[in-house]
Amino acid sequence: MASGVIIGILITFLVIVLVLYLVQRLPIDGRMRQIVQIIVIIIGIVSLLKYLAVF
Repeated sequence: MASGVIIGILITFLVIVLVLYLVQRLPIDGRMRQIVQIIVIIIGIVSLLKYLAVF
């Protein structure tokens, strides 16, 4: 049970890092890139909180 939660958290964290890396590679201006990064981080935090049974 606990190992499944840990694996889910690690996979979610890796996906967040990968998406943030891919956002950095997009040919968009700095302000829009920053907005997209904030959105990705917020979605990532919410999904991690779901694994910790907060929601």
